Amino acid sequence: MDRSRGASVTAPRVRIAEIDAFERDIRLRLPFRFGAATLEKAPQAFLRVRVEDEGGRTAIGAAAEMMVPKWFDKNPALTPAQNVDQLRGSIRTAAAASLEASAPTTLFAAARLNEMETLRRLPGNLLAAGFGPSLIARAALDAYCRLAGISFFDAVRGNLVGIGGPMLPDDIGADEASAVLAGLRPAGSISARHTIGLVDPITEGDIVDPIGDGLPQSLEAVSARYGNRWFKIKLSGAVDADIDRLARIAAVLDRLPDYRVTVDGNEQFGAAEQFAALLARIDSTPRLARLRAAIAFVEQPFSRDITMQTPLGDLAARLAFLIDESDDGDDAFARARGLGYTGVSSKTCKGVYRSLMKAIRIRTGPTPGLFLSGEDLTCQAGLAVQQDLALGSLLGLSHVERNGHHYVAGMQGAPQAEKERFAAAHPDLYAWGADGPLLSIREGRIAIGSLAAVGYASGVLPDFEAMTPLS
Repeated sequence: MDRSRGASVTAPRVRIAEIDAFERDIRLRLPFRFGAATLEKAPQAFLRVRVEDEGGRTAIGAAAEMMVPKWFDKNPALTPAQNVDQLRGSIRTAAAASLEASAPTTLFAAARLNEMETLRRLPGNLLAAGFGPSLIARAALDAYCRLAGISFFDAVRGNLVGIGGPMLPDDIGADEASAVLAGLRPAGSISARHTIGLVDPITEGDIVDPIGDGLPQSLEAVSARYGNRWFKIKLSGAVDADIDRLARIAAVLDRLPDYRVTVDGNEQFGAAEQFAALLARIDSTPRLARLRAAIAFVEQPFSRDITMQTPLGDLAARLAFLIDESDDGDDAFARARGLGYTGVSSKTCKGVYRSLMKAIRIRTGPTPGLFLSGEDLTCQAGLAVQQDLALGSLLGLSHVERNGHHYVAGMQGAPQAEKERFAAAHPDLYAWGADGPLLSIREGRIAIGSLAAVGYASGVLPDFEAMTPLS
């Protein structure tokens, strides 16, 4: 098949002229337990990037992401503070590499070159090293959209980002890439898949220390307030404890007229046999029958150290499986498919172009039944959640994991004027709470029509002067 590798790319060319990095400390309203880690606080990184086109015009763009410890690198020898410093180091290294490239090029080529150079300078953990390049790519795209006076959706659908040329992987053709991008249609709303952390209270009776901030703590209260019909259940890898907790969750969810769930192993299962034992227990437990039928897929059950050497075997015929932490490079999904996986995650922290290329591969490749799913990195209200929601919607996802609004109350750390600007620019996305804008979820859905604003999914920029320079 002729994949048109030589097709020309006529996207505009820009250069990154300036990069500034900042952070804000975020404290969670309740602890978030995932896998072996419990998150109670973390800084959020912000990037401000100025791009210049070939005519000398410039514009500013921005991006933001939580620097979550114990997800990018789960090495137990590293402290959470050292994990965060890894991510700061990725930002610094990527910024230095990006500013060294003085020749104008397409946004896609610039992002790919920056990622490759950053990974070369930071060998080892590819997920952590790729954090900085992902932020720079988003902020540069935001700046270009503002310069051109267009939305993120327009830039991608018209392939003004320049997906093509020599930076395109060998298995994707430029013509088919442009055709897929042109056919993408963002929706006006998307379903929120609520995360049930390992220490989250299930019922109101489980709450030991009420927060009293007017927001729901228990799964029971979340369901009543937001009307979710999609849920993501974190597993611990301890079969007896997981079965007991799944039964308590099912007792709440079974009250709903309909629901779907995904289950996330967060790398806690040591072998396929261990997960098979859990699934056997689920199948043999009558009170879990409805929950079992509601499972859409299983996310990353095994450690990234063994995933690519652990075939799913018979498990792949019983459930769909997705890689997340093991998705650390262009060829990861292809290797995982050979083991029985059919799904892969989209997260802006892994790179917007990485997600777009996954969608292109899934839509044009020869293998049926493959799927892309939107997962969360505790995306905060403001730039982070808006850019991730816009990407998920453009990719055609019908639901996306959202947990930042549950574990953190609103735009924490932002000055009041910034909160008011974001709320005014995106009245469909936010509802005004006791201390500012909160993500608005009604009947389980998030309205996102306002994300079609000029720029990358944000009608306004944050107040950088109110932030701390990256430490």
